[in-house]
Amino acid sequence: MGADIPKQFITLAGKPVLLHTVRLFASFRNMKIVLVLPEAHFETWNKICQDYDFNYPVSLVPGGKTRYESVKNGLDAVQDADFIGVHDGVRPLVSRETIIRCFEDAATFGSAIPVLPSVDSVRILDDNASDSHVMNRNRVLLVQTPQVFRRDAIWSAYNLFDFHDATDDASVVQSAGYNIHLCQGNRENIKLTTPTDLVIAEAFIKAYPNLLA
Repeated sequence: MGADIPKQFITLAGKPVLLHTVRLFASFRNMKIVLVLPEAHFETWNKICQDYDFNYPVSLVPGGKTRYESVKNGLDAVQDADFIGVHDGVRPLVSRETIIRCFEDAATFGSAIPVLPSVDSVRILDDNASDSHVMNRNRVLLVQTPQVFRRDAIWSAYNLFDFHDATDDASVVQSAGYNIHLCQGNRENIKLTTPTDLVIAEAFIKAYPNLLA
């Protein structure tokens, strides 16, 4: 992102990105929220809650060296849920409809991850990365979060395998032999990674103000 602060704390529409994200899930009122952060950022989060009068109970869990370790730490803090959803803190524009769809589909199929079709042409690098070939974009799906699973499935997958290079939870769960159900995501649910993403997010918020909780 090229900012002086971690991207989850950058201001978007007047509030920190992470606050937007957490407030959206807290708006469901029946969700237990486990927030995985570097321990050095706990104080920053607590100050944000104080500054913006956010009082919803959130359990803070220290992150690990990799995404895999961070998710596993978060899972260990959840003992009493039938279903667990894992969401990127820098995806503040996931719609309520997408969240509901993911949890409802997971209740039916055991898992649900939101996806979108690719609108761009796609090329795949060969193994030596010196050449590439065209791939039919109709076979390519762009994966989002939240990714929702039965607790026993994701918990057992993370305790059976060691995928420190995994970029999402569905990869880990599928490697443990579980099927992954795909459901519709929402186009606004972008991951804020570059300064351009912030510009796009601001435009989405201006056009669809109900995206934010």
